Amino acid sequence: MNSTYSSIETSKTRAIVINALFIALTFVATMFINVRLPIMGNGGLIHLGNVPLFIAALVYGKKTGALAGAFGMGLFDLISGWTVWAPFTFIIVGAMGYLVGLISEKVPGNRVLVNTLAIIVALIIKIVGYYFAEVILYGNWVQPFGSIPGNFLQVAVAGIIVVPLAGRLKQRVRHN
Repeated sequence: MNSTYSSIETSKTRAIVINALFIALTFVATMFINVRLPIMGNGGLIHLGNVPLFIAALVYGKKTGALAGAFGMGLFDLISGWTVWAPFTFIIVGAMGYLVGLISEKVPGNRVLVNTLAIIVALIIKIVGYYFAEVILYGNWVQPFGSIPGNFLQVAVAGIIVVPLAGRLKQRVRHN
């Protein structure tokens, strides 16, 4: 076996392992570290699943971010009884992970500012995406406003945790 083939296989295996790890971390942080808000309608769920999702996107890129979000949180919906939400979550949170990674990869400048911008984009996607998902599911244009505080809070908290760490984590990954 030549060394080029071997390094390609090692690279593919590494990518599969990293993607699977972040799908699992996103699922676990969503499933076991959460609080349901007692607000009108669905109310919203605050969880820390966005922390590993944003780390995946900022450190490993758009593909890993998209996979972690779509499959990690989508799996949470399927297993936890929120099954009707799974298709919406797959698209919304997958898009969040993809765009956070894309912005971090492509936009030049101060990493903290760029990563903060990426998290703000994810926040907008989450609020708008889940607002319209609830409109579709509940047939009501007012009730979905009750989920906005929870969606805002969970993305903001994750951003506060991840943005200061992302640069250092990415440097460590490059050195290994």
